[in-house]
Amino acid sequence: MSLDLANIRAQFPALQKPVIFFDNPGGTQIARQSLERINHYLLECNANHEGAFATSIASDAILEEAHQAMADFYNATDPGEIIFGNNMTTLTLHISRSIARTWQAGDTIVVTRLDHDANVTPWVLAAQDKGVNVLWVDFHPEDGTLNLTDLERALEHKPRLLAVGYASNALGTINPLPKIIEMAHAVGTLVYVDAVQYAAHGPIDVQQLGCDFLVSSSYKYFGPHCGILYGKRHLLESLFAYKVRPASNALPHKFETGTQNHEGIAGVLGALEYFEWLGRTFGAEYVEGLAEEGYHGRRLELKKALTALRAYEYELNRALLSALQSVPGLRLYGITDPRKLEQRVATFSFRLKDIPPRQVAQKLAERSIYVWDGNYYAINVTERLGLEDSGGMVRVGAVHYNTLEEVQKLQEALLEISRE
Repeated sequence: MSLDLANIRAQFPALQKPVIFFDNPGGTQIARQSLERINHYLLECNANHEGAFATSIASDAILEEAHQAMADFYNATDPGEIIFGNNMTTLTLHISRSIARTWQAGDTIVVTRLDHDANVTPWVLAAQDKGVNVLWVDFHPEDGTLNLTDLERALEHKPRLLAVGYASNALGTINPLPKIIEMAHAVGTLVYVDAVQYAAHGPIDVQQLGCDFLVSSSYKYFGPHCGILYGKRHLLESLFAYKVRPASNALPHKFETGTQNHEGIAGVLGALEYFEWLGRTFGAEYVEGLAEEGYHGRRLELKKALTALRAYEYELNRALLSALQSVPGLRLYGITDPRKLEQRVATFSFRLKDIPPRQVAQKLAERSIYVWDGNYYAINVTERLGLEDSGGMVRVGAVHYNTLEEVQKLQEALLEISRE
């Protein structure tokens, strides 16, 4: 069953505006179900944790349900493996301190030049504090894929941790995580996965991946500004937590320091309820295969949704690639082979002739097309490509609520700008 874009777009109030949102890699528009959850929380059960009264009891029930729903989204073993926080960056800075307490001077960790800086600098700073060596894995500039030979050499040092992205927020590359995680675990290395860019584009299963930690931010997949960390239970239980004395040592509260953003967590639950609706409405053809893999209940509906939208995004991927390649003087970075679309999400970065990226973004904004420019905090990518000092790149990113007609309008706008 193909997606009914009119029905889907009706779930997003912001999409009623006469603009085209291709700024999705920096943050998607919020689903109606998420907004309703936020409003309901603030109006009906806005209270602090573990009170003896009705609103606090109702608040705790919503938070508990949100933990279970995120466990279902990631296919985690249990909700105690789910930690909420402000965003991916804050969560990673926090948990990196706990993980680094297990390191010794002279140990080694590995980061990559393809990652968002939030999965690089927290680890580099922790390594500096502990006297730990940092090895860098490069990527291939010609197609934006991770250099697995480089990774293999780095793993010969038996590092304590590998920080790696699921998909590049700059170039769209989907890393071959199952292979990477298997390589790392073979030498006893923990794997910390940044899934922020990938989570809106396809299903995640932490049990199949076998990763030790994985983190995403819900504002990249139709929810509010909130971060969600998965960690294997035995690792979270064994790690030291930086927290105040009265705070519980039980998971997940051990790492959820202070009063959380309760209305935001409720909004995450709403975003996942949107995915459930999407799965029930458009995922029928995927039921049999996913059920055979062992998914059921909400986990099945979520996997149906992400599988269905991933299938539609292949069309967007192909259309965007074709449209961008048709513009004279436009240079694309990353995977540009239409036979390899399964290795990328619909996130494309480019330069147009010698026009500064900011100017291209402004010209598109004048035409009511919203895109990003710069380095998007993937500064190692723009430095490696030699583009950081000249303004980085223009970035266009589609998600499943975007249409082929919007891609055509982008193409027409870029052709105009190129002629100018």
